[in-house]
Amino acid sequence: MEKEDLSQLCFPQLINISCRKPASHWSEGVLLNVFLAIICISIVILNLLVIISISFFRQLHTPTNVLLLSLAVSDILVGLLVMPIEILMRTSCWTLGDVLCSLWFYVTVSLTSVSVGNMVLISADRYLAICDPLHYNTRVTLKIIRLCVCFCWFFAFLLCSIILKEGLTHPGKSNSCYGECVIGIDFEGGIIDLVMVFILPLSIIITLYMRVFMVAASQARAMRSHVTSVKPHSVTVKAKKSELKAARTLSVLVFVFIVCLCPYYSVSLAGDNKIMSSFASYAPYLYDFNSCLNPLIYALFYPWFRRAIRHIFTLHILQPGSRGDNIL
Repeated sequence: MEKEDLSQLCFPQLINISCRKPASHWSEGVLLNVFLAIICISIVILNLLVIISISFFRQLHTPTNVLLLSLAVSDILVGLLVMPIEILMRTSCWTLGDVLCSLWFYVTVSLTSVSVGNMVLISADRYLAICDPLHYNTRVTLKIIRLCVCFCWFFAFLLCSIILKEGLTHPGKSNSCYGECVIGIDFEGGIIDLVMVFILPLSIIITLYMRVFMVAASQARAMRSHVTSVKPHSVTVKAKKSELKAARTLSVLVFVFIVCLCPYYSVSLAGDNKIMSSFASYAPYLYDFNSCLNPLIYALFYPWFRRAIRHIFTLHILQPGSRGDNIL
């Protein structure tokens, strides 16, 4: 083998078993890496703002916001642990060994599963708050929500240990050469992943939010018909805005969830059980991008979040007693 060919190998001393270095057009590689780096930084900053806001202000210590906090923690770990290594793997060979490769995939899949689980919990929380408001405060307490969050994290990591059982018990088994980091998923693990992390959560979220939308629309119509004789014009406008806002939020939520998760699971349905190969190597980036959109969808739409950001950037939170400020 010529010297030029040897320079393209991850480990030139291992000619027969070494992988070739990642090769891509210079402009394409740089632009994509810059774009991924921007997304990674955005994930960290946006979710850090959510974490600081909810943790600092006492008024925000509510059951719903505990779920938002859990979601933000899982998402910020995606930005800190998952995406930087994904970017690194695009530009260089894997030199950390098969065991760390398997552990990285385990953490990656677990964190994204936790994020999906948190979205299901948030959907259930909104369902109970709108469809059963009389019993919401007694059924949904901080203690119960914290237990649900702990169970969500535990179940996600346990589930991913089952999904990636083959790769965790036999590190490096799916590698075709030395310097590669891929992990194999057997047929049973792929089915569990598809059903438990995509089909079932998506079905639950759509069902709960459709029920929420129907109840909210019904309540708006009832309120409009009840007070039309008193203030016909103003009440009608308010009711219509409420219905449109609910419909818009639900459609954005479901659309973003489907767009971010469908490409990866389309690869799974096509029978590709190596996560980082061909089209599958790009699908996880969109899967991770959902971690950047979550704080925007769940938190940025709330006025208290904008007020909290203003308090943070103006350093008002450093003043004594600022934890008790009214930002609702």
